[in-house]
Amino acid sequence: MKSIAQNKKAFHNYFIEDKVEAGLELLGWEVKSARVGTVNLGESFVYFESKEKGGRVEAWLNNAHFSKYEKSRSEEQDPRRRRRLLLSRAQLDKFHKALLSKGVTAVVTKMYFNSRGLAKCEIGLARGKQNYDKKQVLKERDISREAERELKVRSRD
Repeated sequence: MKSIAQNKKAFHNYFIEDKVEAGLELLGWEVKSARVGTVNLGESFVYFESKEKGGRVEAWLNNAHFSKYEKSRSEEQDPRRRRRLLLSRAQLDKFHKALLSKGVTAVVTKMYFNSRGLAKCEIGLARGKQNYDKKQVLKERDISREAERELKVRSRD
């Protein structure tokens, strides 16, 4: 599994409750750009849209930045175009129902190539953190680091 990009801001700003793997529908130049590693997920988000009145829902990745690939012949390269996410019907329904509740959003946490060379992204159901939550997480992380340092020092003695 070769990692393309990670959204570290998502873990800072949200509590990630549930994760699912989704495929990406990319154009040729976007795949080449991803292989080079010029993808930014910092401001990206996932939204769901009804395709028709029948109730079929599709998931879309919006605002993910794929840098333009210079060696491509395509003149129409839109780095921030919306890209369709490939999910099973059960996963789409589960996430769509969860997003209807207040305070829940869907964010992309990381993008990677799987063992077969297909572009995949990990989508997480996220609930927003308040400032005091962020401070608490940082405090707990510092405490655990200090405890690990103490254990290393004591094990040397």
